[in-house]
Amino acid sequence: MTGPILFRDATILSMDPAIGDLDGGDLLVRGERIEQVGHNLEAPPGTTVVDARGGILLPGMVDTHRHMWQTALRGLGADWTLSQYFVFYYLNWGKIFRPEDIHAGNLLSAIEALDAGVTTTVDWSHGLQTPVHGDAAVEALRAVPGRFVLAYGNLLGAPWEWANSTEFRAFVDRHFTSRDDMLGLQLAFDVTGDAAFPEKGAFEAARELDLRVTTHAGVWGATGDDGIRLMWDNGFCTPGVTYVHAATLSEDSYQRIAASGGTASVSTESEQSAGQGYPPTWQLRRHGIPVSLSMDTSVWWSGDLFSAMRATLSADRSREHLEAHAAGETVVHNKLRARDVVEWATIGGARALGLDEQIGSLTPGKKADLVLIKNDRSPVMFPVLHPYGHVVYQAGRGDVHTVLVNGTVVKRDHQLVVPGLDRARAAVEATVSYARSTMGEEAWQQAREPEIPATEVIPNPYTYTDYTGDGVAVQHADA
Repeated sequence: MTGPILFRDATILSMDPAIGDLDGGDLLVRGERIEQVGHNLEAPPGTTVVDARGGILLPGMVDTHRHMWQTALRGLGADWTLSQYFVFYYLNWGKIFRPEDIHAGNLLSAIEALDAGVTTTVDWSHGLQTPVHGDAAVEALRAVPGRFVLAYGNLLGAPWEWANSTEFRAFVDRHFTSRDDMLGLQLAFDVTGDAAFPEKGAFEAARELDLRVTTHAGVWGATGDDGIRLMWDNGFCTPGVTYVHAATLSEDSYQRIAASGGTASVSTESEQSAGQGYPPTWQLRRHGIPVSLSMDTSVWWSGDLFSAMRATLSADRSREHLEAHAAGETVVHNKLRARDVVEWATIGGARALGLDEQIGSLTPGKKADLVLIKNDRSPVMFPVLHPYGHVVYQAGRGDVHTVLVNGTVVKRDHQLVVPGLDRARAAVEATVSYARSTMGEEAWQQAREPEIPATEVIPNPYTYTDYTGDGVAVQHADA
């Protein structure tokens, strides 16, 4: 598409309170920005008109925490626990990843994000053992016309050392001397709770470079309240910090995060399956902590925010019911609504990145990052009676019809129009072959199929072996 683009007759979820939601609404894009939102908009000369009837138009989704480099081993860890993940990447095999492997995973992940309507992704890139690995990550992200934030990390190094090294500073000078809203930079590291607070040097580097920090916090057995207390006592709990997971923290820690203006990135599929802790939105809501959503890593789970929204809403409601049942009560009204999780997946993510003046809502003047969900070939896409509920519980990545990033069409009529997929496929195949041969077949198979612990089956006194024809059980004499 060239020239202005007009989306005609959509259900518009603007995420802007001043505009609200529009039935049969139009949206005009000119250049990089949204120009108008309303009804019966006039199409300027040379406009491409997109028939959005039956579709839902919403802001591009924002993923605030995704280990993109791990996409090269997509699905390998489907049966892992968090401990097995740590053993695989931190202790055994993270060190074997070459710069070209980082590039391969990032390239595939970046394309995958756009295909699912995720127009902005934080690349929580803790596989950057050297700045050369960082160069490879940047090259891959710049090769795809999405909006990205490189959260630079090194799981094999000490953050207070690499963040202050001349090599890292040279990396920053190479790629980030001027601020670019298509590719940003953060620091990514965790705070262990060591009383000496060695991470102080990394926070000081972030402050010197004027960079936000993203950190895994409230992870069972890894990072907890001591880390939050040290950050608070040393003045590093600020609005520029995103606390990923935040699932096993005390009341005091949540209060500190709330008081400092920090944000939380919730990865519900991860927290439910890996064991960081119960997805914490029920706690974050109580403390007024802003929430964004994330998918964590495709080495385990899906890479789209439809899954994130659905899992998060369901987990929050499940906790409400469990808490009520424990008190002998019944929930009769849901506190968290479908609209809330759509907000977390769009403007909530933009706020967490400090980009909400540019993206996150369909507001005239903002960058044209948007997603049209429409699928006339699907029996699931009609009727659309509750648009927010439809986005969360009915739609999926296959229903993403058109995606724009910065006014550029990257997907149209359900087809990606960005180059690189074949290149990514070849690169990932090379990485898989290299990783498998380097690890050896035994280690590879152990990673894919970890040992299953024995399950003790509780003896059941109500054991029947025979049934009569009318469905009446016949009990054995010795039962």
